[in-house]
Amino acid sequence: MRKGEIPSELSLLAFDFFYWFSRFEFCLKENGYLKSEIPGQKAEPGWDKFIERHAETYVLTAEAAELLAAPPDRQVVGAGLVLEWAPVGFQDCRSDLAKVVRTVKTVRNNLFHGGKHGAAGWDSPQRTQSLLTSSAAVLEGLVELGDFRGDYERFY
Repeated sequence: MRKGEIPSELSLLAFDFFYWFSRFEFCLKENGYLKSEIPGQKAEPGWDKFIERHAETYVLTAEAAELLAAPPDRQVVGAGLVLEWAPVGFQDCRSDLAKVVRTVKTVRNNLFHGGKHGAAGWDSPQRTQSLLTSSAAVLEGLVELGDFRGDYERFY
């Protein structure tokens, strides 16, 4: 889909999703969920630490179940450096929270810098809208799980 063909509602959903995803990653860092705690290292969000802390108390929501029932594929390097699409894969995920986080991060990665051709449904505004809406709802639930509301909405 060319930029001029993107429905304005979908553009707004994409912007909102990017905004709230970035706010959530800020919340992770602000609340001590860091990928590395070594002084001098880059301050990157520690999704895995968040998962470890909250996996047992996480309750799968309807939106999360919807994402897991039809997750997006991810772009991978195929033979001869041909870019291909492959299932996300959850074999190494030890909890529903790990699966949901992987799926939401895949939605973000695909939207931000994944190729937009070659996969079934790659150009479907309805599919994109569904993924964005469900992912945004999942982020809202994760905000509650982490008790991040103040940082998420910038209420200090």
